[in-house]
Amino acid sequence: MTILQPLISHQFGGTIWRMEIDELTDVMVVEVRNQTDKQVSFASLNLNTGEIYFEAFKTDERWLTGIEAVHNGVALFHYYKHESGPEHKGIIAIDANNAAQLWSNYSYAFDHLGINGPVVYNTSLQPKKLLLADIKTGQVLRGYEGADKPLPNSIVIPAISSASQFVPGMLPAELVGNIVHYLNHNNYRIVSLHALKNGVLQQHIYIMDGIEVLYTDLLNTGIQKLQPEAFVLHKNALVYIKNKTEIIVLPL
Repeated sequence: MTILQPLISHQFGGTIWRMEIDELTDVMVVEVRNQTDKQVSFASLNLNTGEIYFEAFKTDERWLTGIEAVHNGVALFHYYKHESGPEHKGIIAIDANNAAQLWSNYSYAFDHLGINGPVVYNTSLQPKKLLLADIKTGQVLRGYEGADKPLPNSIVIPAISSASQFVPGMLPAELVGNIVHYLNHNNYRIVSLHALKNGVLQQHIYIMDGIEVLYTDLLNTGIQKLQPEAFVLHKNALVYIKNKTEIIVLPL
């Protein structure tokens, strides 16, 4: 029987809010928010080796900051203009391996990550004019061109299916909502579903080979409503969040 074991199982001191993966290095940077302390921090993990490069990294702004993207070993962060709005301002770049600050620019904001680098704009100018920047130095290289297409990635999200699409008896728990999220990868089928146990709503994940269950975990319990998809796949790494505060990475 195949034995599947997590490469990473790491608990954080707050809610995992966002994850960004570097397509070139397979390093994942995690944004963690502690609502009680009004503190946001960041961590960096290697999805191939399981190494945790750093955690509890903080910017000068305790709360109104977040992650934009990770590319070519560099993590980009932003500030928020207002606590009640989504508009971003400023760019802070750090080394995704050791959290050393590389550069910052408080006149520009991040628009998207292109195949040639980050696309940015000056927040004081209207209409918005897009520019290509060097992710290592922050230097503006030139104006945005049609060739600066968004950078593709290897992240795969699960599909949605009704239980009727599965062989009767295949799913190892009684469904709530008759909906499952699933992916097929390397002869495995990854399934997340909701089930009731003693009247308590729970969310589970299963990894199966045919009808044989090779791995299972309880993601959430005592929840009030059905949760969104519980996992993503990046190349051969299954990544999921448990109890909103723990990251599990499983090689498949």
